[in-house]
Amino acid sequence: MRVNVTVNGEKLTAGDVWPGESLLYVLRERLGLPGAKNACEQGECGSCTVYLDGTPVCACLVAAGQAEGREVVTVEGLADGDRLDPVQRAFVECGAVQCGFCTPGLIVQAHALIAATPGVPADAEIREALAGNLCRCTGYEKILDAVRLAAARKAAP
Repeated sequence: MRVNVTVNGEKLTAGDVWPGESLLYVLRERLGLPGAKNACEQGECGSCTVYLDGTPVCACLVAAGQAEGREVVTVEGLADGDRLDPVQRAFVECGAVQCGFCTPGLIVQAHALIAATPGVPADAEIREALAGNLCRCTGYEKILDAVRLAAARKAAP
């Protein structure tokens, strides 16, 4: 089957997609967008988080056919060319990136939280929003710092 999807603002078609294939596989292997990571394939780790029609989802849990005619934004699509999104920039500046495997999903989920929250979210809100994203390297403190920084910059006049 063919899947027609808009990814990061570009209309794309993936061919030879089999019915059980995930959106994650299509993004990474068929469309060449390796940002979302394949870790658990069960929606438990959050490494594959992308926006689907504006809502963060685990791409490993979305059947490719469900994305037909829909809009996907990956971590690559948050940047504006070579200019990083403020959340991406904050992750780099705060040292919230270690091995980098969980980072794309964390950035997408943090981006969604910051977009939906006026001001700087409380630590409990950040922890709740990122609860579905697992990281084995950082201990999360630098990740929290990055979310706070990005949110503060957004809230600043």
